[in-house]
Amino acid sequence: MQGDAIVTHLEEAVRGGMKFQNLLEKAVELIHECDENFHWTGIYELYPDGMLRLGPFIGAPTDHVFIGVGEGVCGTAVKEEKNQNIPDVMAIENYLACSTQTRSELVVLIRDEKMIYAQVDLDSHIVDAFAGDVEGEVQKVADFLAKQYRARASQKRAA
Repeated sequence: MQGDAIVTHLEEAVRGGMKFQNLLEKAVELIHECDENFHWTGIYELYPDGMLRLGPFIGAPTDHVFIGVGEGVCGTAVKEEKNQNIPDVMAIENYLACSTQTRSELVVLIRDEKMIYAQVDLDSHIVDAFAGDVEGEVQKVADFLAKQYRARASQKRAA
């Protein structure tokens, strides 16, 4: 996966005036296309009420449109304030199954030094699908998106 190439593409989209929601959709699309073993890719946004709400995604529909902090891999990432790379989801107790075929999951926080805005969630039907530099490459995209969330929040405050 090439995080730098995705960020370059997203930077061009921002310069071209792409709306924020479309930017999130494009980020999901570009990450998802990086690897045939990425079977589900989405963004969950963290709301002030402590709920993660599903945003744009590619893959099978999920019943997990809302996830509380501390619930499942996504909620654990927020609670612990750190990314989660789960090589085999069958080995953890609090896994929320979006698909019975999912075997590994990667959650990368979209955050800055002050707050968590959202997260990129990747599922695969392959055990240990996110080994190597996958997390670091997704983190590059997440860091770019964090800057966009921060800019969006600043614009809302100024309005």
